[in-house]
Amino acid sequence: MGAKHLEGKVAIITGGAGGIGTQISKEFARQGAKVIVADTGADVEGRMGVDATRVNAVVDAIKAEGGEAIASIGDIAEMDTGEGLVRLALDTYGKLEAAWSDYKATLVGSAPGKGGAGAVLAADARVLALAHQGTVQYEAASGKPVGKLVNIAGRQRMLSQRMAKFYLAATLPVDAATANAEIAKARGEFLAAMDVLRNAPEATVRIREELQLADGQWVFFDSALKKMQPGTTGKPLSDVFVSSENLLAVMDRVTGLYSAVKG
Repeated sequence: MGAKHLEGKVAIITGGAGGIGTQISKEFARQGAKVIVADTGADVEGRMGVDATRVNAVVDAIKAEGGEAIASIGDIAEMDTGEGLVRLALDTYGKLEAAWSDYKATLVGSAPGKGGAGAVLAADARVLALAHQGTVQYEAASGKPVGKLVNIAGRQRMLSQRMAKFYLAATLPVDAATANAEIAKARGEFLAAMDVLRNAPEATVRIREELQLADGQWVFFDSALKKMQPGTTGKPLSDVFVSSENLLAVMDRVTGLYSAVKG
């Protein structure tokens, strides 16, 4: 495969979900660009009004080919829409890419050690905050009612890893008080989100089955978290990491199932 000429670039394609705009959106993604498909969703004669269906279809097609894209629904002739597009590009991709570069820089070039743990945690927090900001923007732009559930399910994956990360920080210990507070906060958010996902009208039989598996993994994970002691090593530490990974895998499947729900 040849070089991708737009690698690392962000492209806002206006009218990106109709006619030649669809092809441009797809080709830019194939060339490595992160694409924002901006469109009203109306047909070529202006009928249908603002409709997210076709815009989301283009985004889904790009992702199916391995590309990166998000949707922005609205009339580009309106100032608020145009400004929103720029904010979406900067906030979702520009700031996140810079934060990710900073994070990688803290991980590369020096041996892992307790002395650098604080910097890694701070850089990690910055990346996660911007990534969450991006998913919220995507949820708002997608026009899909189920988007909020996809966001919640996807965030559960992060929360499982977040609790494991702060468990390690507390056992080192690196700012143990903050680590324990963050575990408690993530635990509360995780449990509340499970209730939302379980009771959502959009939850299919398969989704509820996977959530039952997640409940089982949570019992093991939460039990391991509660055994935390400063200086913990060996099996207790392994139990936290293994159960957090198992929980992540289940919630990843739930996220995919919610993403496949129509509407």
